[in-house]
Amino acid sequence: MATASTRETFGHTLVELGKTDPDIVVLGGDLNKSTFASLFGQEFPDRFFDLGAAEQNMMSMAAGFAFSGKIPFANTFAVFGTSRPHDQIRVGIAQPHANVKIVCTHAGITVGEDGISAQSIEDIALMCALPGFTVIVPADAPEAAEAVRAAARESGPFYIRLSRSATAVIHDDGFRFRLGKAETMRQGTDVTVIACGIMVATALEAAERLAATGVDCRVINMATLKPLDEEAVARATAETGAIVTAEEHYVHGGLGSLVSQTVAKTHPVPVEVVAQDRYAESGKPEQLLVKYGLSVGDVEAAARKVWGRKGA
Repeated sequence: MATASTRETFGHTLVELGKTDPDIVVLGGDLNKSTFASLFGQEFPDRFFDLGAAEQNMMSMAAGFAFSGKIPFANTFAVFGTSRPHDQIRVGIAQPHANVKIVCTHAGITVGEDGISAQSIEDIALMCALPGFTVIVPADAPEAAEAVRAAARESGPFYIRLSRSATAVIHDDGFRFRLGKAETMRQGTDVTVIACGIMVATALEAAERLAATGVDCRVINMATLKPLDEEAVARATAETGAIVTAEEHYVHGGLGSLVSQTVAKTHPVPVEVVAQDRYAESGKPEQLLVKYGLSVGDVEAAARKVWGRKGA
């Protein structure tokens, strides 16, 4: 399966948008080459601002640009762009509903050798907790590009979560992103896996394994976590009767929590959550995913378990 970098795609998409919309400005946090925001700075130096390692100031400045009629994209690593400036995001962006787009790369544990201090596993929970924010976790590079375009087009605060490593490409060139709508990647009648980000490709592979043993697994890409497509969740629960969620995030406050809340109030069925239950460590991304329960085998095992619970 082909791979592509969501962070590099982000950088090129920013340049594309900047050529057609002079109101777009970009703010970086001293990591612009790594996030590829530097591509925008090279093309539009008068609309690019490097704030250094001052993420609180970056978010406050982004809010100021928004209230001046600009469309600011604030960009850094996820661990620095969500937790450190959270108060500035809450008070300066979320509460006044400022038109700020926060796009963070290097999310989750697949930052690998950068280690525990650089691994953002709480960011989805932090950003989903802010009223008015739209939260998107693209599954691959084509979806990342579409999400960035949607954020530039739509009014209000956005958080888009991207990866460090090149990830599997699961969408064709003609793919069109639908903001706030889940995408059924594979039909199935026995169990549904609802995934986001890099775990969508993992879920698809697990579904193929399950099919080989007679388990018909539906796979849903829930790229927009907020607002969540509750109708799609309710339909999957009614039609398959068993749900697995899969995310590269802490078990509390992310996709699993959002889906479970929806299942409980619409059509209660057994649910299993594939997510992290603790902080990780430094290591190769593929090794960390296995060690901390985010492998194809883990998704497959969760699907078999929830399928068995449905039968019980």
